[in-house]
Amino acid sequence: MPETYSFSEILEHLKQGGKASRSGWNGKGQYIKVQYPDEHSAPCNTLPYIFIITVQGERVPWLASQTDLMATDWVKEV
Repeated sequence: MPETYSFSEILEHLKQGGKASRSGWNGKGQYIKVQYPDEHSAPCNTLPYIFIITVQGERVPWLASQTDLMATDWVKEV
């Protein structure tokens, strides 16, 4: 069984370029990651944000729920 983390621990991992998922998520292959705007970003994207890669491989903005924030089943993805 992989080591699990709180969201605050995972947030530090994300800030360093890592990606993460919850062991309780139904969809395999889903993960979250931080996007740091660069010269290829849309002009309105000026601050870092978290996005999720869905099971279908689509990338969409992600907003943590209360359950996500309090969960301790976060895992680091490679």
